[in-house]
Amino acid sequence: MSALAREPLPDASLAARLHARIARDGPLTVEEFMQACLSDEAAGVYASRQPIGGKGDFITSPEISQIFGELIGLWAVAVWQSMGEPSRVTIAELGPGRGTLMADASRAWRGVPKFLDSVSVALIETSPVMVESQRETLKDAGAPPRWCAALDAVPEGPLILIANEFVDALPIRQFIRRGAAWRERLITSDGRGGFTYIDGEAEDEDRQLPHAAPDDAIQETRPAAQALMRELGRRAEHAPLAALIIDYGHEQSGFGDTLQAVRGHRFADVLANPGAADLSAHVDFADLKRAAVAAELNAHGPMPQGEFLLKLGLAARRERLLQRARPTQAEDIASGAARLVDPRQMGVLFKALALTGAGLAPPPPFGHQHFALS
Repeated sequence: MSALAREPLPDASLAARLHARIARDGPLTVEEFMQACLSDEAAGVYASRQPIGGKGDFITSPEISQIFGELIGLWAVAVWQSMGEPSRVTIAELGPGRGTLMADASRAWRGVPKFLDSVSVALIETSPVMVESQRETLKDAGAPPRWCAALDAVPEGPLILIANEFVDALPIRQFIRRGAAWRERLITSDGRGGFTYIDGEAEDEDRQLPHAAPDDAIQETRPAAQALMRELGRRAEHAPLAALIIDYGHEQSGFGDTLQAVRGHRFADVLANPGAADLSAHVDFADLKRAAVAAELNAHGPMPQGEFLLKLGLAARRERLLQRARPTQAEDIASGAARLVDPRQMGVLFKALALTGAGLAPPPPFGHQHFALS
């Protein structure tokens, strides 16, 4: 084994360990690089530190306004009612962040005692750092959570799944069109201590990549999202199921490189300083819907986040909070609510997609049911 290929010490930087891995095994797929940057046990963004909040890399909707989590909580109550109010139902959240969404949802559930008596909360989280944040946030929650490392560890039975800004962080693969062939986009060492993209071998035609594409077009796929749809479809065969996916992305499939890095609330170089920036990529909602339908789920939407929240009663809840707010709080309440729904901010780029198993009516506000904010 050459000096370049020697395995570095365990406390070596993530970049050094990735360089050693490339020297030993060859270039990484974008999926492998992204997975390491986010989930490496020693240096991954989610595994080693808290990336959410003012002192982190980015901020999510529940952190911007309590109204977001409250409305999602009441949405879950409406779905439970459409299920026939089962005596036991699990509310599971994928990627629960600091636990803020679930804390706000739990507060809304206190007004529906029968639901609160029926619900069990499962937080699907793999990061010890994030779990500690969630424990602190939810220590007084009306529905104490249990933690699971994966969805398949959540008990079978009626399930309502919430995934807010989760799918965008699932690693992607990238393929680039070169002449008449697709080649996987790979990442290798650049010889100067950094990383660079190279083309892999020509791909087989049966990978279901588009047959026609302009030269240098980039096609992204997200294998973990496909697997998630299959697992939800499997569960829906045996018990009532509904899922709500809220994320940023595009409604129609298309070509393009959407992989981005954010560090300290600013965009950064994707390949620089692995583990130092949050990596994500736009959600292809059309592809997600195709995968859901293939798993025999019903797909509703996507609907722009602004429209979704306003139809759930954001304006009424905002006014109620403003009536009770001190002058110093009022500006934050108003600006936070506006940021969620403003088309120039999060109102259009972010979208809501609901999935249901057979026999369940479209959930609000995708169907025609009246949604009353309580």
